[in-house]
Amino acid sequence: MKSGKSSKALLLVGGFGTRLRPLTFSKPKPLVEFINKPILSHQIEALKSVGVDEIVLAINYQPKMMMEYIQEAESKYKIKITVSKENEPLGTAGPIGLAKDILLTSEADEILVFNSDVTCRFPLREMLEFHRSHQKEGTIATTRVKDPSKFGVILSDENNKILDFVEKPSVFVGDNINAGLYIFNKKFLDRVEAKPMSIEREVFPQMARDGELYTFSLEGFWADIGQPLEYINGTRLYLNDALIRNSGELTKGKNILGNVCIVSNI
Repeated sequence: MKSGKSSKALLLVGGFGTRLRPLTFSKPKPLVEFINKPILSHQIEALKSVGVDEIVLAINYQPKMMMEYIQEAESKYKIKITVSKENEPLGTAGPIGLAKDILLTSEADEILVFNSDVTCRFPLREMLEFHRSHQKEGTIATTRVKDPSKFGVILSDENNKILDFVEKPSVFVGDNINAGLYIFNKKFLDRVEAKPMSIEREVFPQMARDGELYTFSLEGFWADIGQPLEYINGTRLYLNDALIRNSGELTKGKNILGNVCIVSNI
């Protein structure tokens, strides 16, 4: 990147994808097609665009199929992909702890961590700039929702420093929720271990108490596409956003109605 700093990424792709069945009966969730390519490909392209040159995939489910994809992706995107395989489900923090040795040997200054089932504009350059500006251990991307009672709400101050987390509040306390995109400094790795751990319930609250965690508010659309209804809604949001941004992804023609994306290599 222009700043001279380097970044590495770890993608949490080890889940069984039970919420997205039946699509995940035949393939792991990260390889389910979304807008004509695997969900994982969208995330790799976003990381590649900000200069990330090595990605760690924390895999578990259907590893053979994941390895076949990895070989193709390394060649297509000219990026190094390292595998960290879970032998048992380790939650959302354990896989990071399992890959700690890989991440510590890297020269990268920051580690970007993604959940495998989110889609958005991926404003990673702006998020990296913000993370570097506050010089603390972590930054969580957040998004606003209409019904925060279904989620864990993040409370922060006027400088975006996280103060507290409120799980599924029964009264309104805020509408900012965790969007599943994170940036960490290497010091963060001292907080995770290679055992079943929840980053949301065990690690983030402690970081907030230590004053080491900030929020970055996402602009535009966001969706958790890890379940069928939200997968469909995420498709609609993505295509609407492509129209708003005039991204050139939409296909036009006299026989095409609405926002449609057609690629010729399928």
